[in-house]
Amino acid sequence: MTTDLQTLLSRRDALGLALALAGPALLPRLARAETATTAAEGTITSASGVRLGPAEPFADGMVEALARALAEKPFEAPPEVSPEWKGLTYDQIREIWFDGKHALYKGGESPVQAEMFVAGLYQHHAIGIYAVSQGEAREVQFDYDLFVRTDRFPDLPEEGTGFSGFRLTGEIETPGTFQEYAVFQGATYFRAVAKGQQYGLSARGFALDTARADKPEEFPLFRRFWIEEGEAGQEEAVVWALMDSASVTGAYRFVIRKGDVTTMDVEAVIFPRVTLDAPGLAPGTSMFLFNDLNRLAFDDFREGVHDSDGLLVASGQGDLLWRPLMNPKSVETSWFGDENPRGFGLMQRARDPGSYNDLAAHYERRPSLWVEPKGDWGKGSVVLVEIPADKEIYDNIVAFWRPEAPMEAGVEQRFAYRLHWADGAPPVEGEKARVIATRTGERVFEPGRMFAIDYEAHPALGSDIAQLEAKVTVGAGEVTGVLLHPNPATGGVRVDVTVIFPPEGAHEMRVELWRDGVSIVGEIWLYRWVV
Repeated sequence: MTTDLQTLLSRRDALGLALALAGPALLPRLARAETATTAAEGTITSASGVRLGPAEPFADGMVEALARALAEKPFEAPPEVSPEWKGLTYDQIREIWFDGKHALYKGGESPVQAEMFVAGLYQHHAIGIYAVSQGEAREVQFDYDLFVRTDRFPDLPEEGTGFSGFRLTGEIETPGTFQEYAVFQGATYFRAVAKGQQYGLSARGFALDTARADKPEEFPLFRRFWIEEGEAGQEEAVVWALMDSASVTGAYRFVIRKGDVTTMDVEAVIFPRVTLDAPGLAPGTSMFLFNDLNRLAFDDFREGVHDSDGLLVASGQGDLLWRPLMNPKSVETSWFGDENPRGFGLMQRARDPGSYNDLAAHYERRPSLWVEPKGDWGKGSVVLVEIPADKEIYDNIVAFWRPEAPMEAGVEQRFAYRLHWADGAPPVEGEKARVIATRTGERVFEPGRMFAIDYEAHPALGSDIAQLEAKVTVGAGEVTGVLLHPNPATGGVRVDVTVIFPPEGAHEMRVELWRDGVSIVGEIWLYRWVV
């Protein structure tokens, strides 16, 4: 599991680096300008000074055809950048960044623009980026002159690198001002923000063999991207991606709408080269260091440090499951079996700045990420992987959907879903009373450990607490007390559960809040206590 942790660390460093290299975040909108054409070579220079290669036809289905053809050939690893570029230090690569005046589609009427990142240090592979307009695709040519370099950046050959990814900018906060709202960089990683947010957790196009003890995790790569030029007044950005790895290829289409909630409609076609018995669909990757559940384990001035604090699952049977995240002593994997889930995601519920007391990181502004499947996903499990971490630089939380049946070699798989990046509630919240806090500690005057679970005020709770019952299940151990009482501070109710656990092992806990014995009125609280 050391490899998993190092890989997650590298991924987080790389995306953090992308933000550091982004340069000015706000870009003024300019009037439309004409492009210059070099007829002899078929290349053009855009209004913003970006050189674009010869035109190729582009239409729906083209990326899918490329992925299908790629899957029928033996895998060829992409070439790496030169040793000089790989050998850059963190401080050195911060001395080069894309010049915003050269943004793709800048100077026109497109509601979306794109700025590129250079490959080097953590990003070892150059990728292809194409501009799509009026049924044609042109490759964006790498050019040193697109980047700003300080005198502290070493003199490196241009041919040793290329693009490693890009960020999308648009009018998300202020009309007439272009601001970053999505980043695609590294393997199949990407992330986004809604209005007023800061970057936090990330998503991936595909996960493969995550947290397996018998083999290392495989990280497919988005080798090419196609970014469509939007029309004036259009509210969405469209990005296509070609995925490749030793075991699988795929074609992705992202339709991205920024705003108070930023959504991404994702359509994917997967072509397994070999049978995949541990795939992960719609994976999210986040960080959880500590909060009220494990605060005493950290000598830190802050009250909490996390990009997400819980996993929410809306089951196909109508239940809502809430699993607070933990920072375990060893890698822990939890499975939540289901059929045709309505949704799942890593949530950031603590929105009060006082929950963190961090005036720089602003964890209260980090987005939640909700996955809303489209169509029937069949039988499978939401899988949660929690990895030990001692610093907030580690992304130590992963959640994804694993189909029950393996993905057979040579059999294409299609799936679609919508991602919601928001600080508000996902579509299913409000159906039942939410769990808004979980705390735990040893009992003082009697044996056992107490768990205090707070439910928010909700009409389903009713006005008579005598009609409520908390049903508690513990995999091992003795439940010695259950107390349900009003919480005047929240207007909701609190369930206190005391358990005497065996001296060692991992113990699953489940609390259901019922009313009149006929309906569950709160989220089902789940937790794993490891002794």
